[in-house]
Amino acid sequence: MISRIAVVLITALFLVPADTFAQQSATDVLTLEEAKRIADAAEERANQDNWTVVITIVDSGGHPILLRRIDGTQLGSIDIALEKAQTAVYYKRPTKAFQDGVSGGNHGLMALPNVLPFEGGVPITRNGEIIGGIGVSGVTAQQDGIIAQAGIDAL
Repeated sequence: MISRIAVVLITALFLVPADTFAQQSATDVLTLEEAKRIADAAEERANQDNWTVVITIVDSGGHPILLRRIDGTQLGSIDIALEKAQTAVYYKRPTKAFQDGVSGGNHGLMALPNVLPFEGGVPITRNGEIIGGIGVSGVTAQQDGIIAQAGIDAL
């Protein structure tokens, strides 16, 4: 026999609109095709100077959409590129801002969670909204930043 509490709870579930349980999504999302276009432009820029890098594109939640590793790039750059892209998304600013802050003596930035304070991570925005991020690693931080910006400029 079903208790009265169970009946009330089951009845209440039917009164809640169905879209309440639907997964919420961003109003604007970065598509795989856009991520490929960004990565293509970044890779093209890296190839101009024979720079070997990893290029990672993440969505607005910091989850990987695309990872590209140019032949010969060190394995450590895989995680670094991802962390740069995630830092840019989580904090809504280029990772160069953290690099400049640490260089300027603000070592407290190092205690923030999910921060990689090296240039090469840039948020991807559309209509003022963050829809993803790009992270590049493999050469100097400044060169990583040049490559990341080339990717952003393609969108």
